[in-house]
Amino acid sequence: STDDEELYIQQAVVFIEDAIQYRSINHRVDAGSLRLYRWYYSRICQWGLGLNIALVLLLAFVERPSSLSVSSDPRYRSDPWQPPCGLTEGIELLCLLIFALDFAVKSYLIGWEELRKSKWLIGYTVVISVSFIDWVLSVSMVCDEKLRVRRLLRPFFLLQNSSLMKKTLKCIKRTLPEIASVILLLALHLCLFTMIGMLLFAKTENGEWELHFRSLTNSFTSLLVLLTTANNPDVMIPAYSVNRAYSIFFIAFSVIGTYCLMNLLTAIIYNQFKGFLLMSVQTSIIRRRLGIRAAFQVLKVGLCPKGRSTSCYSSPVLQRLQVIFAHYYLSVLGNAVALANVMCICTVLVLNSEKSTEERDNYSLEIMNLCFILYYLFEMCVKIFALGWKGYLSYRNNIFDGILTVLLLILQITILITYRLPFPHCAVSLWEMIRLVNLLIVFRFLRIIPDIKLMALVASTLLDLVKNLRAFAGILVVVYYVFAVFGIWLFEGAINVISNSSMENITSNFSVECGTYEQLNYWPNNFDDFAAAIILLYDVMIVNNWQAFMDAYSRYTTEGLEGPEARLFITMLTSVGVTLCPQSELTDSRQESFSGRISMCLLKNYPPEKIFFF
Repeated sequence: STDDEELYIQQAVVFIEDAIQYRSINHRVDAGSLRLYRWYYSRICQWGLGLNIALVLLLAFVERPSSLSVSSDPRYRSDPWQPPCGLTEGIELLCLLIFALDFAVKSYLIGWEELRKSKWLIGYTVVISVSFIDWVLSVSMVCDEKLRVRRLLRPFFLLQNSSLMKKTLKCIKRTLPEIASVILLLALHLCLFTMIGMLLFAKTENGEWELHFRSLTNSFTSLLVLLTTANNPDVMIPAYSVNRAYSIFFIAFSVIGTYCLMNLLTAIIYNQFKGFLLMSVQTSIIRRRLGIRAAFQVLKVGLCPKGRSTSCYSSPVLQRLQVIFAHYYLSVLGNAVALANVMCICTVLVLNSEKSTEERDNYSLEIMNLCFILYYLFEMCVKIFALGWKGYLSYRNNIFDGILTVLLLILQITILITYRLPFPHCAVSLWEMIRLVNLLIVFRFLRIIPDIKLMALVASTLLDLVKNLRAFAGILVVVYYVFAVFGIWLFEGAINVISNSSMENITSNFSVECGTYEQLNYWPNNFDDFAAAIILLYDVMIVNNWQAFMDAYSRYTTEGLEGPEARLFITMLTSVGVTLCPQSELTDSRQESFSGRISMCLLKNYPPEKIFFF
């Protein structure tokens, strides 16, 4: 019948869509379920779900302690705006209801049997339930609770919605046993050299004992920081200034720990992730084959690709103009004009570098920019004339060029209205407006990248690298989020602020030790709110002066949390951030992306017999 034929066609279309998107075909295939399935995986629905995940994660910046202040420095920070009770809770309740609806739709579409096999969906149920219970407790306590467990569970929503992140976590889980063995070797290495150092640098007159080997904790911390090279050669100088033979101890420690064991750790992680892309591609290909086979089992259906359309004109003159304006040389001329514009801006900047704002000839620069922008507008219009709207928008570089041209035109109109008509006051000076125009012009100069093959190769590799790192970036967001929440719970308000007058007196008396949290003015780096915590975590993961943060929090946290626990927290953060998240995954993704691009470029531009010599 006609209804059965339509159902078969609908099933085949859904299976083909599953194959294209590498989705599983284990779901309901009746007419109503297929309509719901296509609606659920539509772009609008998935974007809405992603927006909901982003919204629930961003609530941490507004909730108490609020991050809505200009500065995070406790010496200058004003009292942030605190949302009234019920505002963020209402938004969070709406987000949780959307997550509950998402779970209900997923459970219905895949059925009970598949639901029981999915650990992620079971965990999804637990997280939503715990979040609802914690939300009710929060509202019943009039938002005055000290601990919000649901904040710690929010990153799960991000992980659950990404299949690539799930695969990444699975790969990390498979790597943990080998990582643990190397970490045990590192711990043994640290303990052994700690004891040797305490014996070697017993209480002497060279200062090494007092500064770095006074106690077991102090010795272990000094060598742990040396393992990351953050205090090299400062830790060695006191002993080395007395006897150069002492350098053998520190060199041996760094060679064994930093250059052998740490690189071994990197090699293990890289080796595990090396086949990650290949396994992912194999799984995706199997899913695609299953989807196509299921579609042809139901019905043979062909999907015709849509071609790009260009504008057509009946007049011979317009057709000739269309050919001229669509020529490649028009883009070359546009690149030359953009280069000339940037060179003019550089020349003006050099000439005005020693002049004050009042002495600069802003009007000449403004007229010069206006001439260039009018040409950019002309170029955009003739390209639209030659290619048509659909053809023009089918090229990404045209979209990039067009958006910047429109922004530049709007800014020029704003400048003309503001500074040519008799307005007595303006909040923004002409120089500030021209600076913004110059920034956009310089940024627009990036349009030349696609026209230079080698540069386009590198740029496309970088874009592929960003795509390949999406899962790892998501894992890193989860790590940052969890550590930030824990940091706020443990260290909020732990740093005692020193007033400016007291700091000046201390500095004048030279009583602040060089390289400490106070001497380096690291006051804005704290765990007093979520935004400040994120920045502090980033600074620690960069491994530059991370020992200053560890030392400060171990000194300031004396109530409820002792110094060793604070050191352990900062050390765990550094270990997870440096060794597990960005380093090896970045290396693997970079190698895979660049090698793939190079291979494609060679196959495209050189015959097989010449590729051998590369």
